[in-house]
Amino acid sequence: MRFSRQQPVFENRYDAGRQLATWLAEYRNRSVVVLAIPNGGVLVGLGVALALNADFNIIISRKIPLPLSPEGGFGAVTDDGTTILNEEMIKRFNLSQHQINYQVSQVRAAIRQRSLLYHGKRPPLLLKDKTAIIVDDGLASGYTMMAAVESIRSRQPREIIVAVPVASATALPKVEKQANRVVACISGFGPEFYVSDFYRYWHEPSDEEVLQCFKEWGLRHRPDLDKLGKKANGQS
Repeated sequence: MRFSRQQPVFENRYDAGRQLATWLAEYRNRSVVVLAIPNGGVLVGLGVALALNADFNIIISRKIPLPLSPEGGFGAVTDDGTTILNEEMIKRFNLSQHQINYQVSQVRAAIRQRSLLYHGKRPPLLLKDKTAIIVDDGLASGYTMMAAVESIRSRQPREIIVAVPVASATALPKVEKQANRVVACISGFGPEFYVSDFYRYWHEPSDEEVLQCFKEWGLRHRPDLDKLGKKANGQS
């Protein structure tokens, strides 16, 4: 579905996750790991992971903000150090190597703090020979997702699926070159594109809300695991 103008389509990120999950129904009960990009992607990813009965974790990928214009960005960095730069933006703003290095170091420091908070004592999930579904609340420039895809590729999954509720028409072809498949409920295009415009209720999720998503997944996913354990032990 394509939209030439901004209009609310999803009530909130939880609703977006439920809708996105219907586009991914073929992956239910398969060897799948849903990896959400915090913060907003975690709220979307919760619905996807629960609907697919999949493992759930995060891949931290953050925009590298432009000096003096933090709303803009010139690339992205992930929690394992994978870095992708937007050379066009670097040239447009005439950024020096010193400016680039400084901004990247600031983002890496913020990622380390987030990683300690979000991962806690949970060990990283093994992805080798599994389907990795990377979820975010939308694609604008696409660089945050592109960095996440490159990071996950090094962990040797069977395939990498990018799944988002909405994506800009300019970001889609960039991400499609890197992932095995891109699933987007809506493709938006026009002179101005903002992911938030496709949501009726939009806010910046707190760290507490992100952690609550994983708590909810654990509570709701656990019964399925317990049933499997009982069957393996010959219990009814």
